[in-house]
Amino acid sequence: MPETENRKSDHIKIVLSKDVQHKNSAGFEDVMLIHNALPEIDFDSVDTKIEFLGKKLAAPIMVSGMTGGTPEAEKINKNLARAAEETGIGMGVGSQRAMIENGKLLSTYSVRDVAPSMLLIGNIGAAQFAKGYGVDKCRKAIELIKADAIAIHLNAAQELVQPEGDRNWKGILSAIKKITKELGYPLIVKETGAGISGDVAKELEAAGAKAVDVSGAGGTSWTAVESFRNSPVGDTFNNWGIPTAVAIKWCKKTVKIPILASGGIYNGLDAAKAIALGASACTIARPFLRTAVVSYEKTKLEMERVIRELKIAMFLTGSRNIEEFQKKKVIITGKTKEFLDQI
Repeated sequence: MPETENRKSDHIKIVLSKDVQHKNSAGFEDVMLIHNALPEIDFDSVDTKIEFLGKKLAAPIMVSGMTGGTPEAEKINKNLARAAEETGIGMGVGSQRAMIENGKLLSTYSVRDVAPSMLLIGNIGAAQFAKGYGVDKCRKAIELIKADAIAIHLNAAQELVQPEGDRNWKGILSAIKKITKELGYPLIVKETGAGISGDVAKELEAAGAKAVDVSGAGGTSWTAVESFRNSPVGDTFNNWGIPTAVAIKWCKKTVKIPILASGGIYNGLDAAKAIALGASACTIARPFLRTAVVSYEKTKLEMERVIRELKIAMFLTGSRNIEEFQKKKVIITGKTKEFLDQI
């Protein structure tokens, strides 16, 4: 198996079988939603629908871009997409570099046959722009899988602890700026578990990004994943990054473009807290991956669970819809408050 395919296969196995949880918390335990003992709402009328990038979603939940480029990814992505289509949420695919370099791997990313109307987001690694990737490669990544948008992922920490990782990160911001002007599709910039600061979000907004996914510290640590692939320094940086709750609040007060939240979001209550902090939607990875390796049916049940939990949290704060929910007061304590006070 070629190097890129082998690495992607390793990643799936490690995430499912090893303890790769970030050593630090995402910060959601410091976030309290205010209980409304008298909500005066019919639970069945609580509306979780949103619109994002011109598409209507049944809930502000999406599948985070996880995999592709290795044989087992085909089944995983199909199960994720079919379940997402039926529950009305969006989905991203994993890095499409493997597919661009080897067209035979297209099937491991292609999901439109089971999800014709779902919001679908492609994925390219930012480090590839220092190697000559540009508008053409991004457009190819989108159009070959019939995606609606593309995410450019930032994974400097992961790359630097990989023995084979990319070291040159010069010129990436200017490349993003050029792509947003010429691509003709929405571009999202996402981290991969180390968080995006308000300062970086501001630069990305100025460069033309339509949204940022903070993907903060607190969920899967990709430096920890690499430590299981014989990285000599991966475990040293296991606790590196900005906690998700902090990154959401920081970016929300700094930029006007939508904020997506990921990193340590495992259920609908986590998602509710992220949205209450200012996220427009949440992207979830490992909880959906664990079911997608089994079946689409289990994945659909997991997605429905997350949406129901979010709906319960909304009801218990007296919120009829997402717009009302985002206006509710949130109490922030502990380390998360200490961090935010210093920004």
